[in-house]
Amino acid sequence: MKKVIRIAALSLFGLALSAAHADEDAIRQAFSKSMPEVKIDSIKPSEINGLYEVAIGANIYYVSDDGKYLLQGHLIDVAARTDLTEEKLNGTRKLALEKVGQDKMIVFKPKVSKYKVSVFTDIDCGYCRKLHSELDQYMAEGITIQYLFFPRAGKGSDSYNKAVSVWCADDRNAALTAAKKGESPKAKTCDNPVDEHMQLGAEFEARGTPMIVTENGAIYPGYLPAKQLVEVLENEKAAK
Repeated sequence: MKKVIRIAALSLFGLALSAAHADEDAIRQAFSKSMPEVKIDSIKPSEINGLYEVAIGANIYYVSDDGKYLLQGHLIDVAARTDLTEEKLNGTRKLALEKVGQDKMIVFKPKVSKYKVSVFTDIDCGYCRKLHSELDQYMAEGITIQYLFFPRAGKGSDSYNKAVSVWCADDRNAALTAAKKGESPKAKTCDNPVDEHMQLGAEFEARGTPMIVTENGAIYPGYLPAKQLVEVLENEKAAK
């Protein structure tokens, strides 16, 4: 009897896997026809039957099992009062930042690094300048700051050109600090990641600058003083 039950269970499991693969194929086919330029990173069943979680870059969408309908928004567990989508977005953001890599960021690192954050910055943004003017305080707290550019005025703007010039400077860190103090960087062009930074900021739904992203992928829009940022990072560690 136990053997029969085990075989039946395995059969049902096999059917479930087959159905899941069929649904995934249907979703991929639907995307390839309607949005061929979109690269799907992963497809997973969501918490709602018949609805799949589709990861595209740093974003998560929900798609019906036949691929006909797409929902954009956050899935909330009402009973637990938990934003299920935000938790998963943290993971996609973390992977996206790792994919960019430190070699495409301007990094300020303390002697002893305890924490690491990525900051989307605009050279001409007032609160971005305030954050950078207090860099010694962040360093004293052991916070490594990885800068990515997000000139809010867009590509071709004065802020954008400054970002490119800073990146192309012989000493990027010194050039960024000088620019944050209001000095105009020497105009230069070279291969640079500014457009890539801006695209990633848009995927992260940046509304302004500075935008702080923790090592776990959580977003904190706006300026946070060093002590307050440490509290945030410690709470994040404790919640793991």
